[in-house]
Amino acid sequence: MKISPSLLAADFANLAADVARVEAAGADFLHLDVMDGHFVPNISFGAPVIGALRPHSKLLFDVHLMIECPERYIADFIKAGADSITIHVESTEHPDAILKAIKEAGLRAAVSVSPKTPIETIFPLLPLCDMVLVMTVEPGFGGQKLIPATLDKVRGLRAEIEKKGLSVDIEADGGINDTTIADVLKAGVNVIVAGSSIFGAADPASAIADMRALEQ
Repeated sequence: MKISPSLLAADFANLAADVARVEAAGADFLHLDVMDGHFVPNISFGAPVIGALRPHSKLLFDVHLMIECPERYIADFIKAGADSITIHVESTEHPDAILKAIKEAGLRAAVSVSPKTPIETIFPLLPLCDMVLVMTVEPGFGGQKLIPATLDKVRGLRAEIEKKGLSVDIEADGGINDTTIADVLKAGVNVIVAGSSIFGAADPASAIADMRALEQ
């Protein structure tokens, strides 16, 4: 299991210090949710914030683009220091071309599906992916409860990846806590996005250790 704390739960007045805390605590990735106010109703941050943080962390920057027409901005996020870029299959007419461009730039390429999107939609894209992000809540809002039906999508996705003999990570984001993480892992997820449970913890190292213990 790899753990990707979500920057949305950090203290925005002290981002570099907060990122350093979770890095020292044993996080694997840093999940960076970019929201444009169009594809999802909320607005978060863009490439300049990612670029400002890049010199302060060696974590893998796991950039999740919840934006319309992501193809217009891929170069900006590559320049900012992204290590992995996730696009939503619902956000563009050319997901295959974008994934190819990300990989050609030497980054990890990933695609995400929202809860209402059939998981089969992205099956043809799997050979182009290093990771698939299954949204376990509706994208764009924090504090939601995990939608149980999304775990059926994870199971179907894991079966398809194994059927094709591919090496593709499955990431889940939304409503994952100490009561849901066991089911999420059992379904086939191996990258966990967590927010306040890590950034808001008095001891992030203990919080991460507790999460890893649930993998046993």
